[in-house]
Amino acid sequence: MVRVGFHNSHEQVHPSALLAATQLAEQRGFDAAMCSDHWAPWQSTQGHSGFAWTWLGSALATTRLPFGVVNAPGQRYHPAIVAQAAATLAAMYPGRFWVALGSGENMNEHITGDGWLPKPVRDARLVECVEIIRALLDGEEVTHDGLVKVDRAKLWTLPEVKPLLIGPAVSVATARNHARWADGLVTVNQPKDKLRQLVDAYRDAGGRGEISLQVHVSFAPTDADALRLAREQWAGNAIGPPVAWDLDTPEAFDQIADKVSDDLLRGSVLVEHDPQRLADRLVELAEVGFDAVYLHQIATDVVPSDDKHPDAADTATQPSSSLEAFVDMAAEHVLPALKEAHA
Repeated sequence: MVRVGFHNSHEQVHPSALLAATQLAEQRGFDAAMCSDHWAPWQSTQGHSGFAWTWLGSALATTRLPFGVVNAPGQRYHPAIVAQAAATLAAMYPGRFWVALGSGENMNEHITGDGWLPKPVRDARLVECVEIIRALLDGEEVTHDGLVKVDRAKLWTLPEVKPLLIGPAVSVATARNHARWADGLVTVNQPKDKLRQLVDAYRDAGGRGEISLQVHVSFAPTDADALRLAREQWAGNAIGPPVAWDLDTPEAFDQIADKVSDDLLRGSVLVEHDPQRLADRLVELAEVGFDAVYLHQIATDVVPSDDKHPDAADTATQPSSSLEAFVDMAAEHVLPALKEAHA
């Protein structure tokens, strides 16, 4: 059975609204949750970027869901700090926390003032960071002098259940490389054949653990509305790597957004207005070989301005945001289908 999770996009939604939507998702039957960890939004139309680790403490404390976060150690985060943060959450909420460790994106990492390294060097730095984090979680004192430096670091609060260190991948090569160290794999929606190649590459290289899929969804009452929402919120990011790795500001993503075709946008986001068709498309992706599917509705926490305000008597039964409306729709139409799918 495929587990269904709810993805929290800190770049798009105020952290309080994300927390409310996640709590609702648990009530409506979602099995898990995850979140991004960015310094800045992908494009200026998104307009948020709360601090993931602060939010995770609140989310874990006010739900019973397992949570994950996608993090980039090595520049903005020293790996010892990532290890301490992950260890503390895992100690407080045993078996409910994982962290996916990636090589990063310039938009988030340039704030340190250090230069943006070439991808092969970032990949090598990531491997060093993973080794440091694992050693710290094992209770070792770590001193390291390489692409990152560590001087006699030791964690004094260790979890009974160590957090899983997951490999995030969007390419076959990265998935294959992550198999050397990762406790599992997470990727994002792409054409089905590409996803199958990625899953096979990870497994064929000896990759262990579960494989999860995060799916960007733009769901709206009509196809035109859904496509417009996708363009407003995700067109810049739809360009994908390696370009997306190297751009340094939301404004840089804004500049390329107009160059993204509708076909490219639909390849990055499931643009849909029919609940049953959305469920069918998600099941088709899940059955490529995924143990969990995390749904990311690329909407803000603002109800569209042309919506009529509900009467006072109806307020209690109305979703408080477009994001929560998506949770209700997914609970009715998507979750039952996905939970019957087989990886």
